[in-house]
Amino acid sequence: MRKMLLICLLIPVLGISQTKNVVNFFRVFAKPDKGAQLEKALMAHGQKYHTGNWKWRIFEIQTGPDAGGFQVIEGPLSWTDFDSRGDLGAAHMADWNTTVAPLTTGVGTQAFATFLEEYSTVQLSDYADKIIINHIYPKPGMMGGLKDMTAKMKKAWKAGNESVAVYEASFSGEPQISVVTRLKAGLKELEPNFRKPLPERYNAENGAGAWEGFMKAAADNVERRWSEMLLYRADLSSK
Repeated sequence: MRKMLLICLLIPVLGISQTKNVVNFFRVFAKPDKGAQLEKALMAHGQKYHTGNWKWRIFEIQTGPDAGGFQVIEGPLSWTDFDSRGDLGAAHMADWNTTVAPLTTGVGTQAFATFLEEYSTVQLSDYADKIIINHIYPKPGMMGGLKDMTAKMKKAWKAGNESVAVYEASFSGEPQISVVTRLKAGLKELEPNFRKPLPERYNAENGAGAWEGFMKAAADNVERRWSEMLLYRADLSSK
């Protein structure tokens, strides 16, 4: 009876420890004149070795400093899942090293990110083919302030029916919040008349004059930010 009680008490702990809210991603860039070959190599490698837990979602980066590259995503999974991943075996590594790596310029960005459901307006797996990523870096010690800003901004996103997924960089370089706007209706969502202006929505949800307070908070909490547009490549992703 005592053993059964102990198991019941442990179930919530086990569930929390294996929450599948972590993604692993890396970026690769083709050598000059090797773009088409790299696409074919990524597709073939993914179909052969990246299925199940290690299925790939591949985006082509359209704008920003990494334009022309590819972002390859695994997950969402738990930290326990990633702990058991390893290198997926000698055959996998040999295929990567001989068919994909020679077509690239070398190792690009590699990182983990954790989905922050409390700041998001969309479920983690409710994807879109066109996305905008805003990379926001807090000033030293100001991550809490940045998250407070994001919590208030969520109200404005919801008021405009925006699909936004928020991630926090995990043990991957500088502290960072990534705000991923999923353009469910496509690029027409960027038209100025598609929804009410953001400052108007923000004031409506957080009180008159709140936008001015947000801008001051941004100056106090944010070190820098940049954005990019990405397009999902279903043809390259794992089936």
